[in-house]
Amino acid sequence: MTTIRTIGIITSGGDCGGLNAVIKGASLMAASLGWEVCLIPNGYAGLYNLVDQDRVVKLNSHETDSINAHLAGSVAGHSRVNISQIKNPGKYQRIKAGLEKFKINGLVIAGGDDTGSVLVDLCNNGIPCVHVPKTMDLDLHTYSVGGDSSINRMAKYIEEIKTTGRTHNRIMIIEVFGRYTGHSAFRGGVAGEADCILIPEIDVDFDEVYKHLKRRFMQRIRESETHNGTYTIVVNEGISDGTGIWTSDHSVKTDSFGHKKLGGSGKYVRQRLTQYLKADEEIKEFYKEMGLYIEEMNPLPEIREIVPGYLSRSGYSSACDINFGKDAGAGASLLLSLGINGVTVTGVHEGEIRYMETEHAIKQRTVNLRTVSFYEAMGICFGRKPVEYKPESALVDSTVSGTISPYNY
Repeated sequence: MTTIRTIGIITSGGDCGGLNAVIKGASLMAASLGWEVCLIPNGYAGLYNLVDQDRVVKLNSHETDSINAHLAGSVAGHSRVNISQIKNPGKYQRIKAGLEKFKINGLVIAGGDDTGSVLVDLCNNGIPCVHVPKTMDLDLHTYSVGGDSSINRMAKYIEEIKTTGRTHNRIMIIEVFGRYTGHSAFRGGVAGEADCILIPEIDVDFDEVYKHLKRRFMQRIRESETHNGTYTIVVNEGISDGTGIWTSDHSVKTDSFGHKKLGGSGKYVRQRLTQYLKADEEIKEFYKEMGLYIEEMNPLPEIREIVPGYLSRSGYSSACDINFGKDAGAGASLLLSLGINGVTVTGVHEGEIRYMETEHAIKQRTVNLRTVSFYEAMGICFGRKPVEYKPESALVDSTVSGTISPYNY
């Protein structure tokens, strides 16, 4: 077993809340073990090019203390690089040479499924690493730092956009990140009290969406003394309309991990629902009844979409993510001290560091459809005919608990 003297910390993939807490937690715990800490900049690009650098950032007590755990993003910087796809046949020797140059003999790496897949590759090539789960998509098999921060921001945008919707009697669509799973759209939508949430796990039936929209929108306007109302839809950036085709720009090339940049789902949903409104004479008559109809000027409700984009992952970290980030970062350093690598920290429970093999942690986890039915019973539309929720209950063992986050469902 290699004796650790110096560790390197890497953050990789998309930015999000809690990453600076990971760095701080890992650094503080490493310092308590008597180790030196190096910050390897710009993700795996920085790791690959480490051998060419004259110096590396060392996190002494002053540098560590100056890191603001409340800020989202990462002081280390990021890149999207798949080491296995680099054509240089000596790529792993090059990485090892860079680590040896600065006497780094263990890595703490924070990232999502793509980052984790590279970590598995590095471990299989003799480079000891421990993974801290990080993704606002929440699609790993453990809580991931950044998820709570992003969901809180999404919920705020969803709730606040209703003021515009109510003022103008508009239907508001908010397109959010999430790639091929709908966890963040789902939880952000629930927290923001959206009327409809469209996620990749469910093919969208626009007949059902429009039926739900029409009923709830008309009811709100009718029951308002001033005849004002709105309807909000949260749309994951990648959805399927039932044909199995993602509503994204398919002309965009894939990245080194095989992913296409998704987007445009909000616009797509707006266009589809606008067609329904224009073909619905009952809506026109309803507008006349409510005193809202003006020919050619205000004949129908407007549908608008907004895309918060990177605002959902920027700004400040939630207290949950700061706690989890520090726990997981410190836990990763301690696992390296125990000679454990190739694993993902799942949390720290009563001082016990819990982990799982990274190759299992990074397998995609989708939204549980029973949970969808649970919320359909409360009136939220998920773009399908509601599936009856049949309650089940279980007595939880009081000696067992999960992570700090409520989002593992």
